[in-house]
Amino acid sequence: MFFVVKVTIGQESIISNILQNKAAKSDLPIYSILVVDGLKGYIIVEAEDEVACRQFVTKTNNIKGVLNKPLSTEELSKMIVSKSYNQEVGVGDIVEFTSGPFRGYKAKVLKVDDSKNDITVELMDVVVPIPVTAKINTTKIISKVEKS
Repeated sequence: MFFVVKVTIGQESIISNILQNKAAKSDLPIYSILVVDGLKGYIIVEAEDEVACRQFVTKTNNIKGVLNKPLSTEELSKMIVSKSYNQEVGVGDIVEFTSGPFRGYKAKVLKVDDSKNDITVELMDVVVPIPVTAKINTTKIISKVEKS
């Protein structure tokens, strides 16, 4: 069964590492610990039952509690489905931000990190060009660089 554990926002990865170490030393029936991208303030613990999960997470810093209702497999699979990005952004492409603080700004792509779905860009039409890292899905391609 999957249980949602409420944690301090921004501490999800750190707490999951602490819990993984604790699980290795514990004899409680804990099967997995999951941090879901975009699910801020929560981690998911797979355990045999709610009692085991609650015993496991007690006395751990930055854990606020366990939600009463377990997570169904269908709900979990909706959370962890990887999103595909239709656009192939390359170095040298010109993009425009479609959301976030730079919405409407155009930028030139300096670096693409496919593993994190991040791009590093240099804003255009600004006095001092500063490299900015953003998610690929917050931009759209305005013009592609020609491959030779």
